[in-house]
Amino acid sequence: AFRRERSRLLLARRNQLLLEFSFWNEPLPRRGPHVYELRTYKLKASPGTMIEWGNNWARAIKYRQENQEAVGGFFSQIGELYVVHHLWGEWAPGAPMGASYHRDTLPPPCVPIAYRDLQSREETRNAAWRKSGWDENVYYTVPLIRSMESRIMIPLRISPLQ
Repeated sequence: AFRRERSRLLLARRNQLLLEFSFWNEPLPRRGPHVYELRTYKLKASPGTMIEWGNNWARAIKYRQENQEAVGGFFSQIGELYVVHHLWGEWAPGAPMGASYHRDTLPPPCVPIAYRDLQSREETRNAAWRKSGWDENVYYTVPLIRSMESRIMIPLRISPLQ
């Protein structure tokens, strides 16, 4: 009965197996409620595109980690290929800025959080554009993009990423 009811409600489903970029930390559990932005980039499917994307973002991520807003970065391994997902947030108030942390060495009160609201998202993104060098990295990655999508997400209560 459940499967029959679900099939009436479910119009489509896509599955992907993702790997995280080595230069991007794994998302950590956090308390909320907060808002996340998931940016999905479908890249041009040609040899070397994913490597070029990864090399550019390995340099570019430092501009977004200064505000500790980079929550997670992943690329597809199974499913639709040449797909990249970036999950963004911002640093918790009172947390030290400009330091780089790994999930194993992050002090408990200093965890990255998602955006408090859409206004904080806009302010954080605008701050990235004011950093010298960010625009250059964007310049080199934009030609690799076939399409992109931005989703604003609110976690379910069962999600460790509140």
